[in-house]
Amino acid sequence: MALSLPLGLRSAVALADYTTWKVGGAADYFAEPESTDELLALLRWAASQGCHQRVIGAGSNLLVSDQGLEGLTLCTRHLQGADLEASSGLIEAQAGEPIPTLARRAARAGLSGLEWAVGIPGTVGGAAVMNAGAQGGCTADILESVTVVDPEQPSQTHTIPAAALDFDYRHSRLQAEPLVVLSARFRLSPGHDPHSVSQRTSANLHSRTSSQPYQQPSCGSVFRNPEPQKAGQLIEALGLKGFSLGGAQISPIHANFIVNTGSASAGEIDQLIALVQQRVLEQHSIALHTEVKRLGRFEDLALAA
Repeated sequence: MALSLPLGLRSAVALADYTTWKVGGAADYFAEPESTDELLALLRWAASQGCHQRVIGAGSNLLVSDQGLEGLTLCTRHLQGADLEASSGLIEAQAGEPIPTLARRAARAGLSGLEWAVGIPGTVGGAAVMNAGAQGGCTADILESVTVVDPEQPSQTHTIPAAALDFDYRHSRLQAEPLVVLSARFRLSPGHDPHSVSQRTSANLHSRTSSQPYQQPSCGSVFRNPEPQKAGQLIEALGLKGFSLGGAQISPIHANFIVNTGSASAGEIDQLIALVQQRVLEQHSIALHTEVKRLGRFEDLALAA
């Protein structure tokens, strides 16, 4: 029996258009809510229909199966906006606010602490979930709290302090719990010279764009660094820079990036991830774990992330 779809909900939407890797099959149901109220209404609809749901932001850090995704997929990229308080350094940002946009706005307000984030192609919600980081900084350093909703009980929101999020390297408890991030509160250091903060922010962006393949579809860094080692250096030492499997290629610019050269499938990317993990384990006795999150059905090739 066909479901009665609420306003803004579409069926059979190609998710390749919503991921930075430009791969992935269709979502059974898909929506891009324009407000938190609309998001909550869609979650209530999904709960009433017994329909599984998941949330994506900018579509970075995601590998969506070629077979697509069952249930409801919600994209938060239109849930943008942030309130900055220059005197205290407090920022309240919606889940879909792009991290680079927020970093530049904070710099112009003389707020220091987000300079590292300017090159991350993600959203506030995704940064909180993944404890995104770069250039020696990370989300956990500046996050005060997140406001979330349980999709099984979407009539009530909750605020969780950062201290209760179990932050670790590219990890938070939000990765294991079925909670949807609606907004986040950050505290930056106020009172800095806007020009100086903006210069540092721009320098960080230049550092990333000059050393990473920003001109091709990718998810950003594929593997977590097995500190003190660097994943890219381990992969490069095996001579895998530039190695291709179908349309998926280990970037000749940075070995911790897998790029879509134009015709890659999610399956090819997944196989290339598994091949890298196998080679690094064999040659270096190190198990590489992924930063990227796999959504949907894949053959059991890659090591557990």
